[in-house]
Amino acid sequence: MIAGLSFTVLLLLGAPIAFVLVAAALILIHEGGNQILLEGLPQQFFAGIESYPLLTLPLFILLGELMGAGGIGRRLLAFAAALMLPVRAGLAYVNLLANLMMASVLGSTVAQLTVMSRLAVPEMERAGYPRDLSAAVTSAGGLLAPVLPPSMNLIVFAAVAQLPVGDLFRAALLPGLALALAFALVIGWLGWRHNLPRIGRQSLSARLNAARAALPALLVPAVVVGSILGSVATPTESAALASLVTILVAVFVYREMRLSDLPRVLVRTAVTSGAVLYLVAAAQLLGWVMTFGNLPHEAAAMIRDLADSPLMFLILMNILLLLIGTVLEPVPGIILTAPVLLPIATDVYGIDPLAFGVILCLNLALGLLTPPVGAGLYTASLMTGVSAGRLSWLLTPFFGAVLAVLAGLTVITALQSSVGG
Repeated sequence: MIAGLSFTVLLLLGAPIAFVLVAAALILIHEGGNQILLEGLPQQFFAGIESYPLLTLPLFILLGELMGAGGIGRRLLAFAAALMLPVRAGLAYVNLLANLMMASVLGSTVAQLTVMSRLAVPEMERAGYPRDLSAAVTSAGGLLAPVLPPSMNLIVFAAVAQLPVGDLFRAALLPGLALALAFALVIGWLGWRHNLPRIGRQSLSARLNAARAALPALLVPAVVVGSILGSVATPTESAALASLVTILVAVFVYREMRLSDLPRVLVRTAVTSGAVLYLVAAAQLLGWVMTFGNLPHEAAAMIRDLADSPLMFLILMNILLLLIGTVLEPVPGIILTAPVLLPIATDVYGIDPLAFGVILCLNLALGLLTPPVGAGLYTASLMTGVSAGRLSWLLTPFFGAVLAVLAGLTVITALQSSVGG
């Protein structure tokens, strides 16, 4: 009780999430009166990040930093514009397509929003789009990163659930594309409602020039997606290969980055990676203490009592995860909920663990754009100058699209588990 109250108060006071998680773990140990746990605390804190799949995280963070410094993201945006027909809200569709390309490389909403806010929002504003609506479209596109391979959320879930990362990436591909299609429908509605401008007609030569300029940049997503889906390399290896390709393209083809810039990029990568991995370790620590206190079993018993079918279980799980996502970022949310809910889903209801992982990650991804924690929401607000409250309101139709995709995925997964059972 005291731990839960302290957790809520610290969150409302704006304390760093990692600090809140460690504080909650210490309070739970004190409440339980088991001081022996304190002796294993340092070792368990280190064990929280002692996982090979987590090595992928800093490598994809490095890849995002290199793409931003090397001009690759800007050329992918220009290529997306060249592919677009002169339709209403054309630049918004370009924004979505560019986000789709970036999501297949970066895997992080915060990194993607940082890059895309700098690239897309000013271009849309110059073309006559309202700045707040441009920021909302860009923010919504950032939700593709936690779902499409090589999503960091999927990597963390794979590490926690001890599942092959490549298999989880393949399972998430179609739901991720369905989410992109749902966002395209929302953009079409916004274009009609706000009478958004049409994209300028480009000549064939201009389209060919944009495609030619983007060819080296397209090597990066091709290396990431192709090597993973083709089982040529693990996600960790693909991130390393893509980083090497990015350096070569940025330094020797586009010449927008020098080798002397690498130390600065590496420092930024180290700082970001340290923050993310510390958060993972803190969440693992709290999960360990909760497991020792038998809390997961109590939660499992409560859910089993309420749900009498796979569909009911998934509905209750969706509601629970959506609420958790409003106060916890996806990585600690995954680490805290997956060990509790996954055994129930697979052992009691026969739900496929890969489908379960996709649903869990999609639920918690919404938390990136919802207050009070939403790191993606505040990143977009900071980068674009649009208030977080205004962004939240404009993102409402995109949230509806996510819930529609989530509902479809839930029903399909429940039917598959019922047939399999």
